[in-house]
Amino acid sequence: MSDRLAGRVAVVTGGSRGIGRAIARAFAKEGAIVVIASRKAEG
Repeated sequence: MSDRLAGRVAVVTGGSRGIGRAIARAFAKEGAIVVIASRKAEG
């Protein structure tokens, strides 16, 4: 695990699947605090 992003906060939109999820995981692996935002349209 690297600490290149230690102490930084990353906000990832669309982070529940696909590219957003991969990006969120990569940021977390680099030491960032990750906030994931996503929504599911109902209807």
